[in-house]
Amino acid sequence: MTNRVQSNLRLLVCSALGAVLLPACGVKTRYPITQQAQPFSSMNEARAGTAPPVTAGVTSERIARARSEPQNWLTYYGAYDGQRFSPLDQINTGNVAQLRPAWIFQTGVIGLIANPATYSFEAAPIVVDGVMFVSGWDGYVWALDATNGQLLWQYRHPIPLDVPLCCGNVNRGVAVAQGKVFVATQNGQLVALDATSGRPAWQQTFVDVRAGESATLAPLVVKDMVIVGSSGAEYGVRGHIDAFDLQTGARRWRRYNVPKPGEPGSETWGGTEAWQRGGGTAWITGTYDPELDLLYWGTGNPGPDFDGSVRPGDNLYTSSVVAIDPDDGALRWHYQWTPHDVWDYDGVNENILFEQDGRRLLAHFDKNGHLFILDRTDGRFVRAVKFGRATWGDIDPATGQVTVRQMPTPQGAHVCPGPAGLKEWPHASYSPRTGLLYTPVVEACGTFKLKPTEFEESMPYWGGEVQLDQEQWGHVKAFDPATGREVWSWRGEHPILSSVLTTGGDLVFAGEPNGNFRAFDARTGRVLWTFQTGSGIHSNPVSYRVGDKQYVAVPTGWGGWVEGYAPEMYGAPRGNALVVFALP
Repeated sequence: MTNRVQSNLRLLVCSALGAVLLPACGVKTRYPITQQAQPFSSMNEARAGTAPPVTAGVTSERIARARSEPQNWLTYYGAYDGQRFSPLDQINTGNVAQLRPAWIFQTGVIGLIANPATYSFEAAPIVVDGVMFVSGWDGYVWALDATNGQLLWQYRHPIPLDVPLCCGNVNRGVAVAQGKVFVATQNGQLVALDATSGRPAWQQTFVDVRAGESATLAPLVVKDMVIVGSSGAEYGVRGHIDAFDLQTGARRWRRYNVPKPGEPGSETWGGTEAWQRGGGTAWITGTYDPELDLLYWGTGNPGPDFDGSVRPGDNLYTSSVVAIDPDDGALRWHYQWTPHDVWDYDGVNENILFEQDGRRLLAHFDKNGHLFILDRTDGRFVRAVKFGRATWGDIDPATGQVTVRQMPTPQGAHVCPGPAGLKEWPHASYSPRTGLLYTPVVEACGTFKLKPTEFEESMPYWGGEVQLDQEQWGHVKAFDPATGREVWSWRGEHPILSSVLTTGGDLVFAGEPNGNFRAFDARTGRVLWTFQTGSGIHSNPVSYRVGDKQYVAVPTGWGGWVEGYAPEMYGAPRGNALVVFALP
């Protein structure tokens, strides 16, 4: 083709399509700049504000006495024991039907993300002397007036769009102590904020996002330390628990939950190299007994999730509870809920500390479908009972002996419960008034298929897949920990995926994926009150008091790993708001 023909052809194409579409046509179009780039710090400064210095006097010793100041919600579970019980009784079975919205905090629009939108508002608000501190997705932290929802300050941490997040762009809460607010960000930064201004005081990296690690849990303040755990077992990482100096951010210790060769428990990995990508992440906040000076922390699934052939053995200390010394992270005892887990049942769910007949006990509703009661002084097994459908195996209620019945196969095996477990991460509670345990339940089964997967760093490492049944539902249930007997059960249309809150007014509060927030009679299970919040509830309701008024607060905002626990609700409204109730 001659130069003249090429030139004529270019003119014809440019005339037909418009010069602005083809830089080769020789015309440069300048577009006006409509938005200048700005750092996240400037966005925070634009919403600068001030909160009263209420956290200055919060210490580990004060958190240990949290029951003596029921007006506050000082730590993730309300107290170190994980009971999620508020002694407040102004709202009770006789007047809860009059409960009305007191205020609503709208948490903002959803931003960009490289994955399908999996945002969810899952936090447990912290309340100290009339000031509320709560976290959200995308690195948000807010300080609010707990009486009316007025925004006092806002912080937003920069979260890269490509952070690998297995199961939702979420954050479950903050911790407060000695004038600081602590948040673990999705990209693995532990950030200490000045509680009066929201400005960063220090930050430390504690996970490797390049390897697939992340962080979604609420930190726990113990003594003069802030303790956190990693997420990301689905990416073949090696899970760990970390402690940092509260004042300086210096690392005190790290405990890996999968032992390397030569360490106690390493023999349970079959002499393979699987321990290096063995999972066992610790993505739910632990509990603490100040008298025994023991931390109780749940650990997640081994990696890969469904293919156990590459990791022969029980795979300690995955799908377990580890009781550790908070001073150095040393293991004192452990109990494995699901040896050689090939169902993604984890073991991260809360460990509730309570006393019965003079004995110090620990209660744990595991994803594998069993309620466990242990002696928390040494981890001795007390009893285990099923709290719903669990066909994968049986656990002897007297000895704890595990008998496996069903495992994933290449053709697919129908197993109950599904990979979200009979109870996903949202928490159970215990009422000292009734002596009963209360739990949310996910009734969903599925077909587990084995699909061996080659490990590649930062890529999903499942080793299989699960197709959930079309029919699933949920319950709120009450159990007597002394016998394991089911005392009452309420059935919901969808799996129950909110934490349960119990109160001194003999009430149980729980939310549903369809947005209903309900109050039950703690002794009978009768529904006493229902409010439609407008979006599904996958969070931690709390109760507090300011002056002479008791409030109940619940974050609403459906999302997360919806296809894993309630796929029929995938298209449900995704609005996000903190809804707070009180009596007229």
